[in-house]
Amino acid sequence: MDSVKNLPVAVIGAGPVGLATAAHLLERGLEPAIFEAGPTAGAAIEQWRHIRLFSPWRFNLDAAAVRLLEPTGWESPRPTALPYGGELIDRYITPLAAAPAISSSLQTGARVIAVTRQGLDKTHVRHRDTTPFVVRVEHADGETRDHIVSAVIDASGTWSTRNPLGTSGMPAIGEATAGDRISSPLPDVSGRDRATFAGRRVLVVGAGHSAANTLINLAELAKDEPETTILWAVRGASADKVYGGGDADGLPARGQLGSRLRRLVEAGTIALHAGFGIAALKTLDTHVSVEAADGRTLDADVIVPCTGFRPDLDILRELRLNLDPAVEAPVELGPLIDPEFHSCGTVPPHGAKLLAHPEKDFYIVGMKSYGRAPTFLLATGYEQVRSVAAALAGDREAADAVQLELPETGVCSTDAGISCNVPVTAATRDAESNCCAAPEPVLIGIPTGLAHGRSGEL
Repeated sequence: MDSVKNLPVAVIGAGPVGLATAAHLLERGLEPAIFEAGPTAGAAIEQWRHIRLFSPWRFNLDAAAVRLLEPTGWESPRPTALPYGGELIDRYITPLAAAPAISSSLQTGARVIAVTRQGLDKTHVRHRDTTPFVVRVEHADGETRDHIVSAVIDASGTWSTRNPLGTSGMPAIGEATAGDRISSPLPDVSGRDRATFAGRRVLVVGAGHSAANTLINLAELAKDEPETTILWAVRGASADKVYGGGDADGLPARGQLGSRLRRLVEAGTIALHAGFGIAALKTLDTHVSVEAADGRTLDADVIVPCTGFRPDLDILRELRLNLDPAVEAPVELGPLIDPEFHSCGTVPPHGAKLLAHPEKDFYIVGMKSYGRAPTFLLATGYEQVRSVAAALAGDREAADAVQLELPETGVCSTDAGISCNVPVTAATRDAESNCCAAPEPVLIGIPTGLAHGRSGEL
């Protein structure tokens, strides 16, 4: 037991949540061993460095990470400023990764390919909880090595596994062969990827904030390149949930994004095709023909897949997990974030207790902990890892005392089906006794779409 406790704690992923995990472990006297598949910390964010975040700096900085950075002479950004992805890397992630306590534990170009218990596959139970973990890693030098650790925290995110374009959770027929005409999920349409989109027919698929960002950037490109045609396909009957909370949004930048997108659609700059569930893609010599399940077709030169992401669970096959059957999040967290019923962003504080699996001392945190649900916020991840580090250190009281401070909003979910893009007036609050009531625990809502998630569209 003592020899296992003296082993490091593996942290998979060196994004903002992974590095925050390491900072909290260090404060608890635990040694992290950080494995990052990319060439640098924050490698996934590097691919969307041109995108501005909705949340200001004060919601994107982890407290333990800041405490670690301050003695190095690091200057904190203005709390109310909205950073681009590149600024998040340059002003926060890179300095944090370079801090001596972190850099000595960080291995880049280190892709985790499997996690198990030493000498035990998932069918064996005897002494399982006291047996160390084995993390198998493909390193940049071409060697594959096993690392023995006391616990594992998977903060690897979901960027590498996007959802397919097709409905039913499967790729559309012909999607694989159309790969050359499918871009990355968040292309830099006005920068490094400009030539791919300028003067071409671009089809953006998806109903999230990634789609909104891309569509607005394409509209800017079209001002200089008027031959650019912008098509937008969503599976739902409308795009209301993308337009979001407008002026009532708890994150003003997100509300402004939705309002601006609505104006572009209404002006005809963007051609919206609602109820367009993609069934097949046919690659032709000059373009790709996209067919909906109802027989409608769209012709495009390039497709932007803003269809969201899903967790890569293959590396965890030999661990005993307990996942929600719908969203593939930890089973107790799943119902709280299921996009079928939640889209206003009511986020109950949660930590190690809700994130626990039958596999003792193993946790999935950050974006990956939300499985297929798209409503994760960095502030949520930071509270997760603070709690998990406390639990691994044996401080159960601190682990259970979860707190989360997020922007307040006047929009809430009601049985009347009020849309999250409509402010809730005082009269409405009086009429609907359950609206804006304070449940236990108190939840703070951030509007991201229709009340009650997808079920609110019925």
